[in-house]
Amino acid sequence: MVRKYIVFYGAVQGVGFRYRAMHAAGMYGCTGWVRNEWDGSVSMEIQGSEESLDAVITAIGQGRYVMIESMDVQKLTPVEDERGFRTL
Repeated sequence: MVRKYIVFYGAVQGVGFRYRAMHAAGMYGCTGWVRNEWDGSVSMEIQGSEESLDAVITAIGQGRYVMIESMDVQKLTPVEDERGFRTL
């Protein structure tokens, strides 16, 4: 089980990014949250297996209008008993 804090840059707001993140996280059994930031980026904390986190990020990037130009990634300590994935 891993948890990561990820900031996505590029065309990531107003393109269905958070909706795709919630859908993909549910599909791959991940927990955490996603939110738009004031600078046009999107931040996310996501928890699950390394493979499921990779699958979620891949699914988000396949969005029709989503263009991820870069990501900043930090590993975090997993959160015990977290349930669900939400938009903040």
